[in-house]
Amino acid sequence: MNPPHEFAVSGSETLHVGRVLALRLDQVVMPGGRAVRREVVEHPGSVAVLPLHDDGSVVMIDQYRHPVGRRMRELPAGLLDVPGEDPLAAAQRELVEETGYTAWGWWVLADVAPSPGFSDEVVRVFLARGLTEVGRPADGDDEEADLDVVLLPLADAVRQVLAGEIISAPTVAGLLAAQAVLAGTAQPRPVDASWSDRPTRFADRAGTPK
Repeated sequence: MNPPHEFAVSGSETLHVGRVLALRLDQVVMPGGRAVRREVVEHPGSVAVLPLHDDGSVVMIDQYRHPVGRRMRELPAGLLDVPGEDPLAAAQRELVEETGYTAWGWWVLADVAPSPGFSDEVVRVFLARGLTEVGRPADGDDEEADLDVVLLPLADAVRQVLAGEIISAPTVAGLLAAQAVLAGTAQPRPVDASWSDRPTRFADRAGTPK
């Protein structure tokens, strides 16, 4: 059996660098020796939180997403765009900012690559238990100022996934993973679980700590 092909990059060009992503064009060597162009969106990475009450209800948000042109039902989430911030700290911050809750118990539910065909983005989805409502900070003037906090049973959220009403990849993965945890068929990971697929290229461009 031949060893797996390495898909070496023979050349790379940066096409755009923005506030939350960069676009580069790589020349990638295929198994037959031919180099082909592959566009890659570099992303800082993200965290999402599944806040779960003791009664099995989930705290979610309805938020406008401009690329799809509508509001979407999602888990609270955010970019890893604060230099040196730990993913757990980022998740805890986003939970308060977007829902007004804190939590005493934290675990890793899933790591999700939403679009691995063209982006290096990976989202770490956390499970948060032991919720306490502390109130959201004052709203800003961006999309967060318009979001609505929604509380619904986990079973209802899963039904919305299967009905095609909830389509955000980290949200879908988090809800299905939480269902498996509550059913006793799976266990979440500790908050310090290794994250080898966390993206680093975008942070390296800015020289920010990871």
